[in-house]
Amino acid sequence: MSTVKISQERMYEIVRAPHITEKATLLSEKNQFVFKVASDATKPEIKAAIEGLFKVKVAGVNTLVTKGKTKRFRGRPGVRSDVKKAFVTLAEGESIDFTTGLA
Repeated sequence: MSTVKISQERMYEIVRAPHITEKATLLSEKNQFVFKVASDATKPEIKAAIEGLFKVKVAGVNTLVTKGKTKRFRGRPGVRSDVKKAFVTLAEGESIDFTTGLA
């Protein structure tokens, strides 16, 4: 698999935020981390962005799209936005500490 070259600006566009939930915290013990990512991002782009931003080696990337729920807003029906999540598995010995932020 060839490596994808992307700009620093595109890396920040792809990786929106870490997705911190109870499930994501349990996955971090298995060296997996969850991120909200851009809906047009591909798996190779996500891998390159995580490796570039956090200086870690990524073993694999799984993605899923959570469809937006229909909710009522001020009495009128509305729809929340769809969210694409990336489950990133890191290589042995690697880890990401979200409390420090990006360097």
